[in-house]
Order: sequence, then structure tokens, then C-alpha cells
Amino acid sequence: MTTDLQTIKLEKLIYGGDALGRLPDGRAVFVPFALPGETVCIRPLEQKRGHARAELVNILEPSPDRISPKCVHFGICGGCHYQHMSYPDQLNIKTEILRDQLTRIGKIKDPPVGKMIPSPSEWNYRNHIQFHLTENGKPGYIDAIDRNVFPITECHLPVSIINELWPRLDFDPGLRIERISLRAGMDEETMLMLEGESPHAPQLELETSMSVVHLAGKDGIVMAGDDYVMMGVNDRQFQVSAASFFQVNTEMAGKMVDHLLSQLPVAPAATILDIYCGVGLFSAFFAPRTGRLMGIESSQSACEDFTLNLDEFENVELYAAPAEEVLPALSIKPKIVIVDPPRQGLGKQVLDGLQAFENLTIAYVSCDPSTLARDAARLIAGGFRLVQVTPIDMFPQTFHIESISKFEKR
Repeated sequence: MTTDLQTIKLEKLIYGGDALGRLPDGRAVFVPFALPGETVCIRPLEQKRGHARAELVNILEPSPDRISPKCVHFGICGGCHYQHMSYPDQLNIKTEILRDQLTRIGKIKDPPVGKMIPSPSEWNYRNHIQFHLTENGKPGYIDAIDRNVFPITECHLPVSIINELWPRLDFDPGLRIERISLRAGMDEETMLMLEGESPHAPQLELETSMSVVHLAGKDGIVMAGDDYVMMGVNDRQFQVSAASFFQVNTEMAGKMVDHLLSQLPVAPAATILDIYCGVGLFSAFFAPRTGRLMGIESSQSACEDFTLNLDEFENVELYAAPAEEVLPALSIKPKIVIVDPPRQGLGKQVLDGLQAFENLTIAYVSCDPSTLARDAARLIAGGFRLVQVTPIDMFPQTFHIESISKFEKR
């Protein structure tokens, strides 16, 4: 690592939250917490053959678009990336980054990217937040530069009930707890999740009315209360267990459901396939509108939640197995497929299985524009047409970009 300071001018923001500039030797350099057009003093940290990563030391000529961040930890904490720009600018930047990823990685000329759906809440929107513990057993976050845990005094992303709770948490050092999480459900119902490699729950003195669950691998030990919270989206309630995934922005989860319902051609006799269906967020709204709905999910916890959340429907089936194993064995002819894969996107077997279907509409819910772009290129090569891409701001103040893409094959 070099300690030499350098002065550069930044060109643009890239996916990942950094601003891109050029070193004197022409290599790209990535600088966090900076804006395009700014002249900055940097300290290069990671030196690679084709690029470098640097620490922002000083802003010599700030952008006229720069605003004061809300949080005292901005510039140190790795959780927020865009607090130094207005919310409308965040929406524009993310939309352009999504378009760039589809063009550059997916080789899609003029991708049909629409206007981003904004979050009703720019702050205090997260129903689930994860902390690491400091050496003194207090909640902390990861430093963006040295990756160490530092103590925090404020955070403006969690919903209010979580912000009331986390400052009260205090753990004895040496409990072998790697992370802690807080999840807030309906009616201010809360759950504390302790994560660690040890299968044995730590010995704690609990003076709380919230549920407490110790998670080790796929197993959970209920230490207090229940092993789930109830989440409300639009007019439905969902049981979400401690080990199950659920969208962290509840208001935007409802907007995603509304968007899918408005864009997908649901017919009463059609078959819908919901891949990576989780606890049934999308399935629950499509089940009463179609003849047959089939979910595919590999998480045991999510499958148990799905079964309970969709128990009222007789036209719903669930395959509790990886999509790579289920798709090749299916003999159905779905009209609509909803895919909501993890960040790494769709595997080859899943893509091959989708391309085997005819007269199909796919709704691809993505949380990573780079893997979306890669998969979009493969679907287009297999005969699909990319009809529209709608970015959705699930994570204000951060670089993360959620989107829903519609593909058709006729």
C-alpha cells in the first residue's frame, strides 16, 4: 500500500457506489464518497495492474450537486454511499447505472429502461438491519476503508422501533456472536437474531419483550418469544421466520407487487411458476387470479412460511428443492414465470429450463444489475425479447439497485 497523495478529477459514478477517475498512468481509480466533476486528493490503497482503489482524503473542488450528509458516520461507514447527493439525483444516477450495465455487459442497444419508482421513505425504511459487535459488545458497523468494526451513535436507515431498540443492546465480550440482527414486523413486533458458528445458544440475561432467536447455519434456537414475525404488505399478512428472507423495505415490497400485477397478463386458466418464491410474497397475490400456481424454493424455513402463508389456496403447489433440480423435471407449460434470484442471478440450468418453454412471459426481479445484464443477454440469445425494465428504489442512500424486467417469447 502506498501513502503517496495524488490529485485527480472524477468522471462518473459506477455500480458499487464509487466515483471513477484516472491516475496519471491512465489506470482507473475508484473513490468512495465522491461525486463526478469533483477534484479530489486521494490516497491509493489497493494497486492492481489495470486499476486501483483509493481513500478520499480531501475535496479540493466540490461538485455543485454535493449536499451535507445526514449521518455523522457517512464517509466512514460502508452502509450508505449516496447521502452526499439529493434523493432525485440518487434516482437519476441509479437509473443511468442500470442502463449502462445492460448496455455494456448485456450488449443490449438502447435497453428499455423506464423511470425509477421512488421509495415513499428516503430514511427509516428498513424493517431488518444487521450489526456487528465491537470489542465492548456494542452494536457497530463495518468501516468502509479498513473493514474493522466501529461503534455507532446513530443510523437513519432502520424503522423507528429498531432505532429505539439497538442503542439499548449490550453484550458481554467473548460470546462468540458474529452478528446480530433486528427485524420489525406489524404492530411494532420485533425480533432479535443472534448469528454465530456455535450450535449452542449463548447464555444471556434477557430483559426484553421481543422475540430472540439464535441462528447457527440452518438451525434456529428460540430463546424468547416466537421464531417469526408477521409482516404486512398491501392487504395481506405474511409469517416470516428468523431464517427466512423478506424484502427489507415494506412499502416498496407493496409497490413491487402492484407493478407485477399491472404488467403480467394473468388469465384464470393459466399456470404461473414462481421461482425462488421465498415466503410467498408474490405468489399470495397471484394465486387468487390464476388457475394454477407453482412455487420453487430451496430454503426450508421459507418453504414452511410459504405453506402457512398460502394455506387458503387449493390451486397452489410448492417444490421444496433447488430450481436447478426442479425445472428439468417439470412437464407443465406455464404462461408466466416470476424469478427473484439471489444476487448471483440465474444459473445455466435455470436459464436452459426457461428457454425450453414457449409462449412465455418472464418477470425477472433483480437486486444486481450486473448479473441481470448477463442473464438478459442469455435470455435474448435464447429467443426472448426484453420488453421493459423498471428500476425500483428499494434501498435509498445506497448504491443497490432493484429492478423488474419483463421478457417475452412468442
